[in-house]
Amino acid sequence: MERPVAGPNYAAAARDAVLAGVIALGVFGPLIGFKTEQNMNNQLVVENRWGIVIVIVAIVVIGRFLLKAFVFPALVTRKANAGPASTDESFFKRNFKTIGLAFLLLYPVIIVSMLGYQQSIKWVDNFGIQILIYVMLGWGLNIVVGLAGLLDLGYVAFYAVGAYSYALLSSHFGFSFWLLLPLSGILAAMWGVILGFPVLRLRGDYLAIVTLAFGEIIRLVLINWREVTNGSAGISSIPKVDIFGWITFNVADPTYIGKILDLPPSSAYYKIFLYYLILALALFTAFVTLRLRRLPIGRAWEALREDEVACRSLGINTTNTKLTAFALGAMFGGFAGSFFAARQGFVSPESFVFLESAVIVAIVVLGGMGSMVGVAIAAAAMIGGTEILRELSFLKAVFGPEFNPDQFRMLIFGLAMVTIMVWKPRGFVGNREPTAFLHEKKSVSGSLVQEGHG
Repeated sequence: MERPVAGPNYAAAARDAVLAGVIALGVFGPLIGFKTEQNMNNQLVVENRWGIVIVIVAIVVIGRFLLKAFVFPALVTRKANAGPASTDESFFKRNFKTIGLAFLLLYPVIIVSMLGYQQSIKWVDNFGIQILIYVMLGWGLNIVVGLAGLLDLGYVAFYAVGAYSYALLSSHFGFSFWLLLPLSGILAAMWGVILGFPVLRLRGDYLAIVTLAFGEIIRLVLINWREVTNGSAGISSIPKVDIFGWITFNVADPTYIGKILDLPPSSAYYKIFLYYLILALALFTAFVTLRLRRLPIGRAWEALREDEVACRSLGINTTNTKLTAFALGAMFGGFAGSFFAARQGFVSPESFVFLESAVIVAIVVLGGMGSMVGVAIAAAAMIGGTEILRELSFLKAVFGPEFNPDQFRMLIFGLAMVTIMVWKPRGFVGNREPTAFLHEKKSVSGSLVQEGHG
């Protein structure tokens, strides 16, 4: 039986929309409505751009009215009339993981067959490798935030440790990638333990502030320790990855992959190899995480997330539980960092600012904390979406040839994130599959578990 729910209140929605428009005018009017330019006489001239401001305010007013009048009442109605979940699943939903894995394995083949080797570099690199790096980072942070409930805003520090470990040791000592990959993870895990000890007694906002400070400390050390890190100039000419020394991707080498396989020279081979390498690393991260969740340490993480006091009363060592969460999450961040350095061939402190940590945390939250599939979907949506939003040149036909779409890319991206969180407040995947069950494994609502409050 459906519960009666009040219909939309158009008068209240109109008032709310007008108020939102006034606030938007106050915020965007000074920021976008005026633009300073330097004329030929070296004088500062102020240009008015009120047309763009009016368009933005109109979008805010209409969007707020639609949300207040239709979207929010619909969400309340759906929640009030929600019944037991249907057990019938479609073929795509039942086999989603298998289909997704098959697509990932065939992605470079599909792109190359459609566009050719040279034209496929952008799609394999920007939309394949880049997304998988953030999937791996999201899964690593998911151990700390989603499973153990420890809010970490300095995760990018471990990413930086892995990148600089590979860059310094490969450049100065000539160590191979295959040796430095596990070593970078071990060094990052060591720093994770170092971070874990001071924050054992902290929770919530206090923990977030300390981890944020830790990330900034690492970045400032990279900037100021010029004798080792070369400061803000960074480290360049980082050696590429080869296949255990047997096959290389340098055209001048006799073991170049094109010469061995009798293929024409192309830089696409290296990108395809890196794609499958980061895919293997990401799948390894997922495999280890899923296995650990079924072990006592994984259940200890979830118990810590739910209630630390109850966790202690059960005899669980919360110190070891927190330290293992920080260490394992940091280790996967170190793996991703070493791969990032090998892929870029250049690292600098600018690649490890706080915004990177914020993006990784947003991926975990948008995907649904504790959900592996949700984090992967959120990484694809966020990173792939930002790459797609770079192609906004069509807006010049609307606002004029002098319009710079890059200035509004993050605004559109922010609005999209707000929309997603209104639509899916528990993330893309709001259900959780328990690691322990009696007779039958059943997904439970994410609202029944604590997330990120440890």
